[in-house]
Amino acid sequence: MAIRSSGKRERPGPGQESVWDYPRPPRLERSSASIVIEFGGQILVRTERSYRVLETSHPPVHYIAISDVTGGALRPADRRSWCEWKGEAAYYDVVLGNRSEAAAAWWYPQPTRPFAELADHVAFYPGRMDSCSLDGERVEAQSGDFYGGWRTSRVVGPFKGGPGTWGW
Repeated sequence: MAIRSSGKRERPGPGQESVWDYPRPPRLERSSASIVIEFGGQILVRTERSYRVLETSHPPVHYIAISDVTGGALRPADRRSWCEWKGEAAYYDVVLGNRSEAAAAWWYPQPTRPFAELADHVAFYPGRMDSCSLDGERVEAQSGDFYGGWRTSRVVGPFKGGPGTWGW
């Protein structure tokens, strides 16, 4: 599946959402979508419970309970970043099977009040995993190396993250 981004607002079809209808500040919502993440030739995550963060111009980011991640696969990384909405993020290296990826996942140890449910949840950069799927559909990574949105056929853009989109 190829997901395109024309630079012009795409009209959502039946069963689709537009990232331009997502709010700012972002909204947090529960999701029961089936998520499978493979890494190092193994299943890293298999769950049907997550939170997704919906923010204008961004594909959803899924946050998974740390307890749903294969034990021992997350190792604290020496990296931090700041989100104006969620607070300070800490990162994990992901190590499983024959693979390791530095700072390939992040979480909010003390999220701001509107995002308090994200405590003990972790998000993964889909482009740095072997594969991620959402309800059986393979996820494509949001363009760029900063955001971790999950692009599927259910979400239309254009999406922030690629060259020339930082000013959106």
